[in-house]
Amino acid sequence: MSEVRDRIRHRVRADPGIHFNELVRELDLAAGQTQYHVHRLQRSGELVAEHLYGRTHYYPEEYGEWDRGALALLRRETSRDVVAYLSECGPSSPAAVADDLGVARSTIEWHVSHLEEQNLVEKRYDDRNRVTLHLVDPHRTGELLARVTPTVPDRLVDRFGRLVDRLLEDAEGGR
Repeated sequence: MSEVRDRIRHRVRADPGIHFNELVRELDLAAGQTQYHVHRLQRSGELVAEHLYGRTHYYPEEYGEWDRGALALLRRETSRDVVAYLSECGPSSPAAVADDLGVARSTIEWHVSHLEEQNLVEKRYDDRNRVTLHLVDPHRTGELLARVTPTVPDRLVDRFGRLVDRLLEDAEGGR
């Protein structure tokens, strides 16, 4: 077995849901070399690739669909912050989450819609049609949340997105 494939397999097992660029960066490999070996590992059934929300993430074969979707989102700082907030504070309104996290409502909505798609968060409506966000499975989600540690480049990308959202929100408010 190839030493490079062993390194990739070990890295994915240690950090399930790692995305392609992070894998290339952390293993200090060329993108083409990484792609070749990842493809071989996928063909042999040792790795599963999942393309979600603009990134391809890699998982050991034993990870199910729910775990793969959850880990992909928990690698995004804002999604992770929303889940951590709900885990700590309990059911909350989107406005409260946005305010406490210092994030634009539109950004929260984008992340919440994807968290809903992956069945991590659900919106519940009261008799006055007010929305409250709830974790679908707090225990299972908490276990995955504990496994995810974002890299500095991932944090920078997420924070740049937040900055752009704030600038756009400010520009719209000034009209």
